[in-house]
Amino acid sequence: MSDAEGATRLTEVLAAARTRLAGVPRERIGELQEGRRVLGIRRAPRIVDRGSAWHVGVLLLTDDAVLATGDIVRSRAEVRRGFAAESQRRRAELAAAAQRGGVPEGETVHIGWTAVDPLALGASTAPLALRDGEPLVRWSARGGYVPLARYLDDRVDLLVHPPARA
Repeated sequence: MSDAEGATRLTEVLAAARTRLAGVPRERIGELQEGRRVLGIRRAPRIVDRGSAWHVGVLLLTDDAVLATGDIVRSRAEVRRGFAAESQRRRAELAAAAQRGGVPEGETVHIGWTAVDPLALGASTAPLALRDGEPLVRWSARGGYVPLARYLDDRVDLLVHPPARA
């Protein structure tokens, strides 16, 4: 199979997944904006809304794009507290930035995502790849590539038919 046929196959697989996900709720995607200066005082950063997407494992699918996931943050009000680790402090700052950006408390938002061009797959388009015309996905940094169609079938099935008490 040629790369052109592989790109066509990739487009078909993604379209089929979007069709199956039609009734499934989406999650917010956002972008962290550093606070601008007002009268010389820097305002607090906030996460601004950039739309919504279906979260299918390592991918975020929008109506017309494929994104590689980044961080997931649950919005909550800013609270002063002590932290044992700097990473905890950073997560709390991001959660407060989501709240300042208008994300309702308790709702998740995806940030740090990167757009993937399905028609130009190469080394820089992780987690997607095209090998011998077959669209593949790498579901973890250390894991190998698996066929995208099978991966999406499994992930979409979990979203459409979630396990009991999930």
